Amino acid sequence: MFTIQDFLKKKKNGKKITMLTAYDFPFAQIVDKAGIDVILVGDSLGMVVQGLENTLPVTMDEMIYHTKMVARAVHNAMIIGDMPFMSYQTGIRDAVKNAGRFLKEAGAAGVKLEGGAEVAEHIRAMTKSDIPVMAHIGLTPQSIHRMGGYKVQGKTDKSASKLIDEAHSVEDAGAFSLLLEAIPINLARKITRELTIPTIGIGAGPYCDGQVLVLHDVLGLFERFVPKFVKQYDNLKEKAATAIKKYKEEVEKGKFPSREHGFN
Repeated sequence: MFTIQDFLKKKKNGKKITMLTAYDFPFAQIVDKAGIDVILVGDSLGMVVQGLENTLPVTMDEMIYHTKMVARAVHNAMIIGDMPFMSYQTGIRDAVKNAGRFLKEAGAAGVKLEGGAEVAEHIRAMTKSDIPVMAHIGLTPQSIHRMGGYKVQGKTDKSASKLIDEAHSVEDAGAFSLLLEAIPINLARKITRELTIPTIGIGAGPYCDGQVLVLHDVLGLFERFVPKFVKQYDNLKEKAATAIKKYKEEVEKGKFPSREHGFN
C-alpha cells in the first residue's frame, strides 16, 4: 500500500509520483492494477460522471458513496477523498468532521481540499486529528465564480508571489503534499524546489514531483471540453460506441444470441 512516507521518499529520491482519479469499482480496479501510486476520488465526478456543469453541486454523501466503491477495489494505491464545496468552508469543526468521514466511513487514507492561507487552520486541525491532508492551490474549481472561470493562475508577479506564500502556508499547517493546478511552468518549478513536501501537478508543467489527470480525460471518455494540459492516451468512447452498435446490429439480424450463448 502506497503511504505518505512513500510520497516523501519519492520526492527525496527524485522519483515521480503517479496519480489518477477514479469514481467506481471497475475503473478503480483497473487503475490500481496498473500500478498508479495514488487514486483521487475527485469532486470532478460531478462533471464527468453526473453530467453537471461544474463541481459545486456535489455533496459529501455523494463523495462518500463513490469513495466507498473505489476503496472496495483498491489494494495498493493510496486513496484520497476530495472535499466538496461547502464541506469545509463553513468552519474548522465542519471541516474536521467531514474529513473524518472519508477515513471512518469510506476507506480513504487522506483528503484533499482547495485553498491556501484561508484554510491553513482547517488543515492544522485535521492533521492534529490524524487526518492526512493534500492541499490544492492555483486554479481551484470550487472558486470558479470568484476567478471568473477556468483560467491560468499566477501569471503576474503579484499573483505568483501570493501562490508561493500560499504554498508555504499549507506546508507549515501540516499538509503532506500540494496539488498545483493550471499555473506557469517556472512558478511550479520554484514552488516544488522550495517545499519539502511533494507537489502534484495538473497543468503545471513537468517539474512537479508528480502528476495527476482526470481518468475520463486520459481515456477519451469526456468530450465537453479538453483542457490544454490534458493528453488523451486512448479514445474509449469511440471503441464503446463501435461495440454497442455491433451488438445492436447482431440482435436485430438474429445473430445474437446464438445457440452457444444459451442453455440446453
